[in-house]
Amino acid sequence: MNRERQLAQAFVALSDTYAAEFDPLQLFHRLVHTCRDLLDADAAAVMIADARGSLKSMATTDEEAAFAALLQVQNGYGPCMDCYRTGQAVSVPDIAVEFGRWPRLVNAMGVAGYDSLLAVPMRLHERTLGALTLLRRRAGHLGGDDVHLAQALADSATLALMHWSTEPARGDDVITRVQSVIASKATLDIAKGMLAEYAGATVREAGRLLTVYARHHHVRITETAHALVTRTLEPAAILEGQPQL
Repeated sequence: MNRERQLAQAFVALSDTYAAEFDPLQLFHRLVHTCRDLLDADAAAVMIADARGSLKSMATTDEEAAFAALLQVQNGYGPCMDCYRTGQAVSVPDIAVEFGRWPRLVNAMGVAGYDSLLAVPMRLHERTLGALTLLRRRAGHLGGDDVHLAQALADSATLALMHWSTEPARGDDVITRVQSVIASKATLDIAKGMLAEYAGATVREAGRLLTVYARHHHVRITETAHALVTRTLEPAAILEGQPQL
């Protein structure tokens, strides 16, 4: 399949909010993996701002601890926060030269193995909700076409997030929905931890098990996570019929 056809399918997938199992967290997951697979990027992450303006990680293509630390140090400063605050894309072609400005970020990127990044805003019209970050294992600016595609993909996902219910989003609904997604992500992280401990698995493996269960039962992964955390679904039920880890 050529790249143009893959991109066309990606835009359709990101805008499909009518499926019964549509899930905002899966939407972000699809966005970051589309960016990594089809753009000149080695990893991607979506961060959304909470009510206090702190960026929270919603989806990543890399679940290693070093990558999580890289995102965490940007909570308050760094190119992702600059992107969120200004609503403009921020390109860092060589992170090493920015040590005087962002020393913790430079160190974190070095540990994680990345040399450059691009942050584009997750925006709804003129309102910025967060940032999509593309990371590369080499220095240099991302190509202009890929920058435009990254922004278009981010815009499509943000618009889908606001239109996944039957009611149009009012101004106050935007805040409510964003906070609901952040809370759902926190619940999912707890559910992954619970399942990982029960199954003697890694958090990544637990996430895969939850995803497989949700798809098989045609339910949202957020609903599955909530049921697990509230004890209305037992961990054993998630493992039934799954391949051995």
